[in-house]
Amino acid sequence: MRNTQMSKKKRRRENMWGMLFCLPCILGFLFFALLPMCTSLYYSFTDYNVISRCNFVGLDNYKNLFSGTDPYFSKALWVTIIYVALSVPSSLIVAFCIALLLNTEVKGKGIFRTIFYLPSIVPVVGMSAVWLWIFNSDFGLANMLLKAAGLPKCQWLSSESTVIPTLVFTNLWTVGSTMVIFLAGIQDVPRQLSEAVEIDGGGRMAKLLHVIIPMMTPTIFYNLVMGIINGFQVFTQAYVITQGGPNNASLFYVYYLYREAFQFMRMGSASAIAWVLFVIIMLLTVIMFKLQKKWVYYGGE
Repeated sequence: MRNTQMSKKKRRRENMWGMLFCLPCILGFLFFALLPMCTSLYYSFTDYNVISRCNFVGLDNYKNLFSGTDPYFSKALWVTIIYVALSVPSSLIVAFCIALLLNTEVKGKGIFRTIFYLPSIVPVVGMSAVWLWIFNSDFGLANMLLKAAGLPKCQWLSSESTVIPTLVFTNLWTVGSTMVIFLAGIQDVPRQLSEAVEIDGGGRMAKLLHVIIPMMTPTIFYNLVMGIINGFQVFTQAYVITQGGPNNASLFYVYYLYREAFQFMRMGSASAIAWVLFVIIMLLTVIMFKLQKKWVYYGGE
């Protein structure tokens, strides 16, 4: 009986200490995540502009977005969708190819892995400033190389038709973190499966198509989901390099949100824009999790 009471006291003490250790994370989530989300949800139904008193306007902010009253909403959404459709597949393919190359047995492979990973930890603002100089249409390095090769200059960031592909190209500079995840997934592929393909007479392409890629589908799925989520939230490149130009051709959704909130001080409208983005990302994530059953292979299943 005494041992039972002591064990109950010990369990209560352990639970109390566990709650105390979890308390900073819980409070951080409540005050820095949940409370701002609830506040922004309330403001999305008001005409809050920081300066004057906010008034409840119901669904007016959402009606303005979807009725075409605000023409920049559809423009920003369409530009962001195009960027995501181009940047996510290209990033996954480049990161996967680099991971395959770095998985081979070569001298100094640790150095090469470090070199390919380093750009992903460089501050995005500094990196964007460098790309702004490289793709300057007048004295940028890219046009200097084209001129040296006898090719015509390109407007890169100054043309509506080339600004998004240029920003997609600059995004490839940060595939290091995705590459590391792919590399870890490749090294986790059972060696006996590759050896079985070799015994059957299969080459590298057979191992890639029939062993590595099928076993890597959970990793590919994870990077795909994270790539889409991060792609819809791209901001710094537009803010530093193009500021939404030319002619709003690079007006990404989050930059449009920032402009509504901090340039035009329309906090109510900006909150509605943020919640529309939340719903879009949530729906896309749910759809991808539903579709993963058709192509993602888990070894335990």
